[in-house]
Amino acid sequence: MLKKISTIALAGLLAFPVMATAGSTNATSDLAAQVDRLTQELANLKAQMAAMREGQGPATDMKAQKEIADLKNQMKALEDNQKEAFDDLDEKSEAWDLASRVQLFGDFRARGDWYKNDLVTTPVDVQSWFGANPTASLNDLRNAFFGGQLNPLDDDEMKNTSIFTNRFRLNMRVKATENVDFKGRLAMYKTWGTSTLPPGLTTFGFPSFDGTSSREPSDSILRVDRAFVNWNNIGGQPIWFSIGRRPTTDGPAAQIRMGLDERMATPTAYMDWPFDGISVGYAYANLFGIQDAPGRVRICYGRGFENSLQYDATSVDLNDTDFAGLSWDIYNKGNRLAYLQSFMVFNAFNYPEFDDQATNAFYDFFLNGRQNVGDVLHTSGVYMDKWEKLNYFVSAGWSRTMPDDDTGMFNDLVGNFLNGTQTVNNDNEDGYNIWVGARYDMDDLGLKFGLEYNHGSQYWIGMTPGHDDMYSSKLAVRGDVYEAYLIWDLPTGEAVSKYAKTFMRFGYQHYDYDYTGSMDWNIKPYDIDKAEAEYYGMLSPSIDKADQVYVTFEVYF
Repeated sequence: MLKKISTIALAGLLAFPVMATAGSTNATSDLAAQVDRLTQELANLKAQMAAMREGQGPATDMKAQKEIADLKNQMKALEDNQKEAFDDLDEKSEAWDLASRVQLFGDFRARGDWYKNDLVTTPVDVQSWFGANPTASLNDLRNAFFGGQLNPLDDDEMKNTSIFTNRFRLNMRVKATENVDFKGRLAMYKTWGTSTLPPGLTTFGFPSFDGTSSREPSDSILRVDRAFVNWNNIGGQPIWFSIGRRPTTDGPAAQIRMGLDERMATPTAYMDWPFDGISVGYAYANLFGIQDAPGRVRICYGRGFENSLQYDATSVDLNDTDFAGLSWDIYNKGNRLAYLQSFMVFNAFNYPEFDDQATNAFYDFFLNGRQNVGDVLHTSGVYMDKWEKLNYFVSAGWSRTMPDDDTGMFNDLVGNFLNGTQTVNNDNEDGYNIWVGARYDMDDLGLKFGLEYNHGSQYWIGMTPGHDDMYSSKLAVRGDVYEAYLIWDLPTGEAVSKYAKTFMRFGYQHYDYDYTGSMDWNIKPYDIDKAEAEYYGMLSPSIDKADQVYVTFEVYF
């Protein structure tokens, strides 16, 4: 009997380490069951030993005494192993608890681009001229132009037959309490063959700043792309508070052409601007009493530019640039989304500070130094849905500038330069944009084919410094952009997680500009076909048309 009990106990001890290290979702409950079994076996041994003591007479039976001694040793070993099991359970429970609260997932993209544009005129090297003549006046520059010292060339082009980039992003989600969670994303965006931002990837002069961080290809540094905390279910109601680096890039309906199934950001793609801020939201199940019409509404605030500490006597009077507005998922269920947003840009800056002094001198000269120039009202919306295998969307945006009286916005730089004047435009200028697209899914072939078109008016402003179009943001263009693309879901075997996707994208974009200065609110947009555009092109590249071909290899895991 003793041998049978000992065999059972030893079998349990041998089985325990194997079970304790099993990597399954029920590991904690399995380990607890092993501890319970050890406890039961120990109790059985104690009962057996007590029965033996009751059944024997005086301590004269040497065989029984030896069996009891052996049983005590086994029971001591079992008690020690039971204690180790409890300690191991406590230690592993903490690790398993952490693992259950932390989710890690990400993506990798390798991309190649071919790009060519046609310029109205080739700009002379004005910035270098300012670097050599830092105290030059407007008349000095005019004399250099008209005196033949600076000579532009007509009808040139800019071209890059190949540029390759790698992008790696790591997402994380962690629950701190029942109603508080953290969400973050780290990103590396690297250009092959260089550790600096290649020329031309800043929308021709628009500088790198906080609104382009982690969105422009440069070096191999892993940057914080998103990091925010949500406090949900406040007061037991469908109300939440969120603060941190906001999820404001690649918004709807960009996910359709990106080959993704879920919305990637809160605002529409017209607001492709990484920034830090706060939002307070409320979710509802029935819109205006309509049953089963879910949605949510948010009040949002963010900082687009921080000017830091300033001296009162400084000649630079530049305030912080802030965003504030409304974000409303009017209806959001399944594939159908009706969304509206409206926000104000307060104290818009004319340009942030550049690292290069010659560039600073250039903008100081033409824009009268760094300063706030006014406010911008921006409203946009999108409706998207899916009918059988056809994904489609319609989107529109409207912008209005409200300039300060002394600075103006959309000022006539060419007219001032030619006439030697410094007039400003104090009018409110309205701009609009329309954007439509569709994608047809051929699931049996693993293919998805899509078309998109967008048009921007003369004074349209796209808030898209964080765009993903490599050279020029298509949604900021004052003119027309046509795009066709094909997505191929790669036959790479069974997915091992819900995040897993592997595909390639092949795309072509054609840009047809009607006006100069896309995404700029400082200088008047000149008609590409008019002489003013040629003069403007002497100072800054003025693109007439552009073509881009891209191919990507993407893995989500």
